[in-house]
Amino acid sequence: MTKILTFLLLIVCISASAQDSLKMFNYNRINTTKTGMEVLGSWGIANIGVGIAGLSNSKGGSDHSFYKMTTIWGASNLVAALLGTLQNNNDHPLNGAESLAAQKKIERTFLINECVDVAYLGVGIYLKQRGDHKNFADLKGDGSAIIVQSVFLLIFDGTMRGTHRHNGNKLRQFLEKNPISFNGRSVGMNVTI
Repeated sequence: MTKILTFLLLIVCISASAQDSLKMFNYNRINTTKTGMEVLGSWGIANIGVGIAGLSNSKGGSDHSFYKMTTIWGASNLVAALLGTLQNNNDHPLNGAESLAAQKKIERTFLINECVDVAYLGVGIYLKQRGDHKNFADLKGDGSAIIVQSVFLLIFDGTMRGTHRHNGNKLRQFLEKNPISFNGRSVGMNVTI
């Protein structure tokens, strides 16, 4: 009986240590996303400011379209950052399975964003070339603004995905080495079949 109690105590101690490590992985995911949303929001605010200033000084043509589109993208980026911050604040999984699911979700989100960014880049290049070819100032300005935004977003989303992927790889390795979990009420074990 003493051996069983000692074994159970050992499991609980290992699990408590694992829970602290899970908290650290969750903290890293949440903090990385928070920092990213601050960067995206700052980029959005800067674009709104540059766009409004440019619109007030432009006399029309491709410059006017560029600054108008920059302002629109700035507002979109700011809204995306605010929504990302709100969603991130509600994300506090406690056990290994929830942590892994949240990690996979954030990595997938930024991967999808990267694919969309490539599509944006293609649209921007198409609009700019069409504007150059047909001498349409609006298309040229819109295309140039979309190119600038898509390049930034591609770098941003790639960096965010890479950072989250790095944290996710550590989490996956940790969960493989520590399959036992404890949530304060029950002890569990992750088994791969």
